[in-house]
Amino acid sequence: MRMSDLIVKKRDGQALTTEEIRYMIDGYSRGEIPDYQMSAMTMAIWFRGMPPRETVDLTLAMRDSGDVLDLSGIKGVKVDQHSTGGVGDKTSLALTPIIAALGVPVAKMSGRGLGHTGGTIDKLECFDGFTTALSEEQFAGNVNTIGIAIAGQTANLAPADKKLYALRDVTATVDQMSLIASSIMSKKLAAGSDAILLDVTMGSGAFMKNLDEAVELARLMVSIGTAHGRKVAALITNMDTPLGHNIGNSLEVAESMAVLQGKGPADLTEVCLQLASNMLYLAGKGEMAACRAMAEQVIADGSAFEICCKMFAAQGGDTSVLRDASLFRKAKYAHDICAPADGYIVQNDVERIGNASVLLGAGRIKKEDSIDFAAGIIMHKKLGDAVKAGEPICTLYADDDTLFAAAEEMYVGGLTIGAEKPEVPPLIYARVTSEGVERF
Repeated sequence: MRMSDLIVKKRDGQALTTEEIRYMIDGYSRGEIPDYQMSAMTMAIWFRGMPPRETVDLTLAMRDSGDVLDLSGIKGVKVDQHSTGGVGDKTSLALTPIIAALGVPVAKMSGRGLGHTGGTIDKLECFDGFTTALSEEQFAGNVNTIGIAIAGQTANLAPADKKLYALRDVTATVDQMSLIASSIMSKKLAAGSDAILLDVTMGSGAFMKNLDEAVELARLMVSIGTAHGRKVAALITNMDTPLGHNIGNSLEVAESMAVLQGKGPADLTEVCLQLASNMLYLAGKGEMAACRAMAEQVIADGSAFEICCKMFAAQGGDTSVLRDASLFRKAKYAHDICAPADGYIVQNDVERIGNASVLLGAGRIKKEDSIDFAAGIIMHKKLGDAVKAGEPICTLYADDDTLFAAAEEMYVGGLTIGAEKPEVPPLIYARVTSEGVERF
C-alpha cells in the first residue's frame, strides 16, 4: 500500500477502505507519511468529500492513534462541550464554570484556533503560568475536587488529529464537513466524557455557511457520538455577526468573565444560557426551563465566577486578571475605523472581520506562527446598528502600527452602510439530537 495511490484514489472519487484510512492515519502520526502527501490528501477530500462510513473510519482511526481517557474515577455524569468555532466565539470560558457550579463535572478537552476562528487553548494561554498540559491524573483530580478542568489535547490523545489539525489550518482545508466532524469527534470520543454538547456555528464567520450544511454536520457528529455510547445534542448558533464585541484572545477572555460577573453583552450571555440549559439537560438535571433558571442563578450569585477562579488557580493562572481585566497587557497601538456615512450596518462580513484580526496578530497565518494575545478588535457597532458619519465602528489593536492598513482594508471590504435597518437573524436556529431536528 502506498500513500500516492490513495491520493489518486480519492482524487478520482473512489471510496477508501477502512484499512486504507487506518494505514494513512497510522503512517502520518508516525511521521512515515510526509506533510506534503497528507496536504494533497486533505485537498482531495475537500473536493471529493467523504461518505458517512469513511468519516466514521477516519474518526475512529484518529481516536485510536493514541490514548482513550478513562474517566470512570470521576463521580457523576461527565459533560463536555465543543464549538465548531467562529469569530469572537468565546462561549466555552463562560459556559463551563456555570455547569460546574451546579455540581455537574466538566472534563473539557479544548483546541487551538483554526483559520480565522479562535481556540480556547489560545485564550487560556493569555495568562502567565496557566497550564493546559495536564496529566490524566491531574485532569481527573481537578474535576473531582473543583468540578472542572480545561486541558489541551495531550501529546497522546488523538495525536494524528493534533498533527492534521495544524496542517489543515494552513492548507485551506479547514472547512470540509468530514474533516471537521472527524477532528471534533475523535477528540471527544478519546476524552471519555459521558455527554457532549456541540455548538455548530453557522453564517459568514463560520465554516458552515447555511442552515442545511450546519444541520448536516450536526447530524453527522451526533450520529457518531450516539453510535459510540455518548449522549449527544447539538445547537445551531448564529455566526453572521460576532458574539459580543471583542475579538482577539485577551479581549475575549475579558468579555467571557464579564458574562460570569453578570455584566456581559446580551447576545453572548443568551447563547451561553441556552448552551448551559442543554448541557444540564443532558446531565439529567431537569427539564430545560428548570435548567435555564439554575444557570441564571449561579451567574447572579457569583458562584459560577468563583468556580472559574478556582480552576484558574489550580492550573497556575493569575486570578487577579480574571477579577480585573484592566490588568491584561495592552497592545501598543490602537486605530479606529469610522463610518463613511449615516445609516445602518446592513452587512459586516464576519469572515473578513476574523481575517482582519489574524492580520493584526490575533491568529496564525503559518502553523508555526505565535499569537499576539493583546491584538484584536473591539466592535462598537454591529449588524443592524445605526451609525453616524465619522463615528467609530470598531477599534483595531496591535503591537505594530504598520499592520493597521491591511487589517482596515480587510474589515472595510466586507462593510456596507445602508439607509434601511436590516433584519437581524436569530441567535439559535435549531437543536439536533438522535431523535431529529427541531428548528426554531
